[in-house]
Amino acid sequence: MQIHKGKIKKNIILFLFLFSFSISAQKKEASFYKRLENKLVQCFLCPKNCVIQSGKYGFCRARKNIDGTLYSMGYSNPCSVAIDPIEKKPFYHFLPSTWTFSIASAGCSLRCKFCQNWEISQVTPEETRNIYLSPEKVVEYAIKYKCPSIAYTYSEPVNFYEYMIDTAKIAKSKGIKNIMHTAGFINSEPLENLCKYIDAANVDLKGFNDDYYRNICEGELNVVLNTLKVLKKNKVWVEITNLVVPGYNDNLEEIKKMCQWIKNNLGEDVPLHFSRFHPRYLMLHIPSTPVETLEKAVKVAKEVGLKYVYIGNVENSQFENTYCPKCSKTLIKRSGFFVSENNIINGKCKFCKTKIEGVWQ
Repeated sequence: MQIHKGKIKKNIILFLFLFSFSISAQKKEASFYKRLENKLVQCFLCPKNCVIQSGKYGFCRARKNIDGTLYSMGYSNPCSVAIDPIEKKPFYHFLPSTWTFSIASAGCSLRCKFCQNWEISQVTPEETRNIYLSPEKVVEYAIKYKCPSIAYTYSEPVNFYEYMIDTAKIAKSKGIKNIMHTAGFINSEPLENLCKYIDAANVDLKGFNDDYYRNICEGELNVVLNTLKVLKKNKVWVEITNLVVPGYNDNLEEIKKMCQWIKNNLGEDVPLHFSRFHPRYLMLHIPSTPVETLEKAVKVAKEVGLKYVYIGNVENSQFENTYCPKCSKTLIKRSGFFVSENNIINGKCKFCKTKIEGVWQ
């Protein structure tokens, strides 16, 4: 089992230690599929729409055909559990300076060559060290450790959809918020259903080029753009992360087009995080993103008219902070994942009373 540590509370470390033994994968019958002839099934959760033979996994490595029935194999079976600062997700305009109870099981519907969590995203739940943690227990621990939210994160929460939905329903009934960090690669029907229970989503908009999505991620740009619009339509709080990879998606004209799309389709108040790439997985030969490139991207985004633009994976950057779009005073001062100053009161700038979009309490 993989343990992610932000500044994790000591008592959760004991919890993880006690339950860090390996168990066989749990499973639950999947949603959004149909049975075909000869024990084939077709999955409709993501746009891959996989036709899967008996005994085989779909492209995501998380959903398996067992004798003509499709199962979600990571159900109640996380390989990563942690208590994180919500800023780590990253969420900068949603319950700042709070803890979130984070879970993930193995699998992903994309194949990003730069994936930082490839050890769990590019394998099946039968290949990871897991613990048994039911939806009820996830919510119980979130309450016990005073986490006002549960985060579905690290791998791709779409692929443990049933686990996320069942947990989110219980959490919602207990007043716990549900958040996810996702690549947004999901079909419209399951997404619309998910929007009933998810309060916030940080979506990886990995680039603004179809070839980049196909060749580097094995995904489709238009699917992610549709996801963003559906989330916004359903009043889910949205933040966007764009990992800037040198020589691949760092063209400033392309970044400008992306920012214009965000403003025109989602609004100028949607926070955008430009994240620094570091060599990972199959892209170890690519150097880290120059900080100057990220700063140029921020300048482009602000010139387009986006109000809240940030830089991630860079220490001590002025672009970690939230500034008032009207008076330019520092509203939230951050250092890494931690907040040292918060001047947003009742959703407004303390100094000039301008409304700051977000979920603040």
